Amino acid sequence: MTVHLVAGTDPVLRDDAAAALIGELLDGENRSLAVEELTVPARGDADDPGVEGREGVVAAVVLASSSPPFMTARRIVVLREVGNLRAADLGPLTSYLDDPLPTTELVLVAGGGKTPDALDKWVRAHGAVAAPSSERSADVLALELDEANVALSAAAVDALRAHVGEDAGLVPGLVATLRGAYGPGARLDVDEVEPYLGEAGSIPVWDLTNAIERGDVPGALTTARRLLSVTSPRQPRPMHPLQITALLHGHYRRLLRLDDPSVQTSQDAAAALGGRTNPRSAGFRLRQARALGGEGLRRAFDLLAQADLDLKGARAIPEDVVVELLVARLAALTPGGRQKPASPGRPSRRAS
Repeated sequence: MTVHLVAGTDPVLRDDAAAALIGELLDGENRSLAVEELTVPARGDADDPGVEGREGVVAAVVLASSSPPFMTARRIVVLREVGNLRAADLGPLTSYLDDPLPTTELVLVAGGGKTPDALDKWVRAHGAVAAPSSERSADVLALELDEANVALSAAAVDALRAHVGEDAGLVPGLVATLRGAYGPGARLDVDEVEPYLGEAGSIPVWDLTNAIERGDVPGALTTARRLLSVTSPRQPRPMHPLQITALLHGHYRRLLRLDDPSVQTSQDAAAALGGRTNPRSAGFRLRQARALGGEGLRRAFDLLAQADLDLKGARAIPEDVVVELLVARLAALTPGGRQKPASPGRPSRRAS
């Protein structure tokens, strides 16, 4: 018997890796006879029925793993969302792993949260770990295009990567759609790709602060709207306006720490930020703090304070408009910003 852990943060790519592993383990056996799949329910409070549900799933996995195969050479037991397990749920499974059935292949699929340390360490010491070859959008796109025999222009690649953002799991489906629409051997430009892009993927939150620091008002507004609205397999909920303002508060607090005459170099800036930022990034923040100056930083905190009050009902302004006005005004503080802030000028998605 081998215990396998399928790791990875992107749920689509992780499930693809799990499917490939299960197919390899089946080795031509009848799937309906060989495979049993269970999913750990989401965590709840101590009195939540989810506790009993998790215990029941662990018991079912142990029972299935302890049972000999029927009309197949091996039994494959798959347990998904193992990150929903707590350390207290592992007792029966740990006992089984002490004396496993040699005809069972146990496949643990990450998800739902962090895989319990004890389980992760056991598998890495005694079992096998599988994972997607890469979860970077650029890598996944290059691999999928090569396998599909489809070529994209540089502009089309940029458009597709900007669209999927961090959700590399969207790439295989998009490439399969393009291959189905245009056929193998197609050479496509951005105009041929854009109609098939579908829903946008999530993007890293630092795209927002980067756009603000560039003084890119349109780019900052576009990024804020995407953070407020996009859902995807990797990000099942859009960000709440208060999450965005908290992110911006943290960013400007770091800049404020650098508004100090004793901070002269990138190394000084890294030390002032607690040593958790590399000197190159810290130097970039130092230049931003100097560009804003004390007056600019005071204005930024005034804007953040007003937005915080508005989100809590001080004025009858829709939450998403509050965020957009804040982002536009912060970006406009940057010396040499590309454009003046524009009014959002569209219906609200979320009422305060």
